[in-house]
Parts: sequence; C-alpha cells; structure tokens
Amino acid sequence: MASPTATESSTKRSFTVRAEASNGDRIRLSVYDLLIGLVYTPRTFFYRETLDGEALRASLSRTLLHFPMVSGRMKKDPDGRLSVLCDDSGVRFIETHASVPMPDHGPHHTAKKGINRYLSHVNPLQVVDHDTPLFTVKLTHMQGGGSVLGFTMNHAVADGSAYMRFLESWSREHRGLEYTGPGHDRSVIDALAAPVAQDAPSDNPHFTVTRRGGKSVFVSRVILGSIAKTTTMVTTRFTAAELATMKDAAMADLAGTERWISTNDALTAHLWKVLGALRARPDTSEERLGLLADFRTSAGAAVPDDYWGNTVTNTRPGMTAAELRERPLGEVALTVRSGYAANTEEKIRRETAFLCAEYEAGRLKRVLPTMTLDKFESTIVINNWSKLPFYTLDFGQGTPFWYDVPALPTPWTVLIAPTPADEPGGRDVQMAVPRALVRTLQEKSWTDRFHRYADSGGATPLNFGSAKAER
Repeated sequence: MASPTATESSTKRSFTVRAEASNGDRIRLSVYDLLIGLVYTPRTFFYRETLDGEALRASLSRTLLHFPMVSGRMKKDPDGRLSVLCDDSGVRFIETHASVPMPDHGPHHTAKKGINRYLSHVNPLQVVDHDTPLFTVKLTHMQGGGSVLGFTMNHAVADGSAYMRFLESWSREHRGLEYTGPGHDRSVIDALAAPVAQDAPSDNPHFTVTRRGGKSVFVSRVILGSIAKTTTMVTTRFTAAELATMKDAAMADLAGTERWISTNDALTAHLWKVLGALRARPDTSEERLGLLADFRTSAGAAVPDDYWGNTVTNTRPGMTAAELRERPLGEVALTVRSGYAANTEEKIRRETAFLCAEYEAGRLKRVLPTMTLDKFESTIVINNWSKLPFYTLDFGQGTPFWYDVPALPTPWTVLIAPTPADEPGGRDVQMAVPRALVRTLQEKSWTDRFHRYADSGGATPLNFGSAKAER
C-alpha cells in the first residue's frame, strides 16, 4: 500500500507505493535491455476530470503484484551484468496542486513548454545499487478541475509497448476489469540466439560498434544540442478522412500490381517524402528511413506475446534523394512495407546472436543502432505508436484528452500517435527538426505540403510549441 514518506510543501505530498509482497527474484536484463541504457522514458496524460489520488495509489499497489520489476531496484551482479531485484522497494508517487487552470492542449497547443512540471525525475546515473525507483508517478490537480498524470519508467526495464501494457493493466485493475499478467523470463531472449550462435556474424548492418569513447562523443553531442535547443518539435494532426484519401492515392499508384499497403505505410511514406524535400539534399545523397518495430510478432513462438521487456528492432530502407522526390507515393509506401517485412525470425535470431557476442566480448556498451548515429545526417527515424492505447487509459474519470512527451534532443525523429476518442482514426505526428528550419516551415506552403490530402481548409496548421522563427 501507499505510505507517506515526506511532505515537501502544503500542496505537495510524496508517497512510496508498494505491493506489500515480494518474491525476492533477481531478473537479469537481456542484451536488448542493456543496449538501451538506464535512461528514463517520460509520458504525460491530461484528463478533464479530477482523478482520485488515494484510489490510484491503491490500484497501483494491486497492479504491482503482477509487475514486480516495476517496484524493484537495479543491481549489478558479480559478473558485471545488471539485474532487477524484485524486492518491492516501491514506486515514487507525488501528488500536488497547480495554481493555474488546465490548458486547452492539443495539436494546436502542445504541452512541450513546461512539461517537466508534470514529471517526477530521477538521476539515471544513480540507479544501479541505489535506492532509486524504476518508475515514478506525479499526479497534478489543476485549478478549477482536471488532472495530469506524469510517468517516468526506466527504459532498461521496458520498451514503449511494455510500458503501455503496464499502464493499461493498471487502468483495468483500477476499474475492476480482468487482464493478463506479464512474462518476465529474459531467458527467452538468449534462446533466440542459440540456433545461430555458432556462426554468429561479426557485424550487423543495423548496429555499429563505436570506437572507444565514440558513444560518449555521441551522447555529448545530444546533450549539447539539448542545452543549445538546436532542435524544434513540430506537431500536426492528420484526420481519419485525410488518411483515407492519402491511402487511396497510394493504392491508385499501385493499380494493377496486386500489391497492398496500409494506412500507416502511406502516412510514413508521405512524411518521408515531405521531410526529404525539406532536407533538400543533393540528388545522389543516400536517404535512409529508420523504422522501429516490435519483434514479438516476427520472432515466431520463441518470444511469447506476454513477454515484458525490450523487444525493439529496426530496419533502414533507403533510396537516393532524387528517387525519394520523384517516385510516386505508392512506390515509396511499398518500400516502407518491405522495410517492416524484413524483420523475419532469422533476422531477429542473427541480430540477437550478434548482440550476445558483443556482450560476451565486453563491447555491448559501445554498440549503438546505426540509424541513431545517422540521425544527424542521412536517416529519418520513424517511431509509430499509433496502435498503443494512449487514449484508453481510464482511471475512473474518463479517458485522456491529450497525451504528450518532452521535446526530443536529436533531429529527424518522428513520433506517430493515435488521436483522442473524440477524433478517432487520425494520427498526431510530432517531428524533431533542426531549429534553423523553423522559419522555412512557418511558410504556408509547407503546411500545404504536409496536408495535401486534406479537404480544402481542413488542414491542421503546423505547431512549433515555444519556438520562434529564426531571425
């Protein structure tokens, strides 16, 4: 249960929420968990109605019984590998009140500016062998009604899909609904590599073993970019009708081929083409598209559907800048679809074998996804969250009207999210672009490019948060 640990002010209370049960298991992290590092992933959800903090803490306590890693602590094993000790040390839960009313957030007015006020941060450098929670909650009640739920979760514990599975399970527990518990056995990941371990490749096209100090140089570049605010988040909404028109246009390009693409394929291809035009690189330049994907669905029965951890892989389809500009939408969408289809069981097994070999050689800390390294130059990264249940998280007072994350520090990263219940079937797209391009993007012609498939006058303008045009 929740127990108060400190009162920081008259409107801010801090609790530690526990399951009040501990099996004492020690779960060793997989190579995919270790690859991510100890960063925390923040997410915020905005509710029109005021949430009940005491009831939330009670349902969270019950949910933690099924997710013991969430309330555990990170430990270093004698051989240097990291594990989570499921000792029920607890989750930090802060409840506070704001002195301002709930903003009217949406694609026209994101929560990027000041979003950290809704989050309870921890120092990722003080996680291993410290009493540092792997999950935090901050509940902020707005003046006049409404609440904001801000979460942070250590990425080494769970990827985006697993993160949302936990939140969805908590939501269902809160409303007295059934849900299935997760599987935490990381040995299924090591087992992926076993059939190909003897001939594990010495390299992998989707990962780069950086030189000594190379990863630190990359991280420093990201941190400096964040401090200097060299990247701006641009947000816009594509309606369900707009997406249907876009897909129809792409399918028309494929008439007679008996090929098929999805709505997400069409949208991804459209974004790639427009952002490629914005980058305006020379015709012969290589343009890569980094596609993040969950390999639970492509690794066969080796990874159960209920596995809870990190199972993200990537592919990088590409073409020249001239081809990207000149090819019709349908052909580019087929390239996107082929990119996702490349995540076969064989590919996942060889990738896992490569990562396991790098771990055994002591080099895993130097490994980075190649697409991550190339985001500053040739690669646009797409993280499609459109099937995640952001807008079904009901904690007794209805679903959120807006979901948001802090601004991303690296350029050319695109987040695709579903739209709220009152505008179903659309996509909210958030794009990190170099700040120097803001002035260009504020020209109406670029809104017209992004929304060329919208009805006349129905396009959602591009929103730049707190950014202003460069002078």
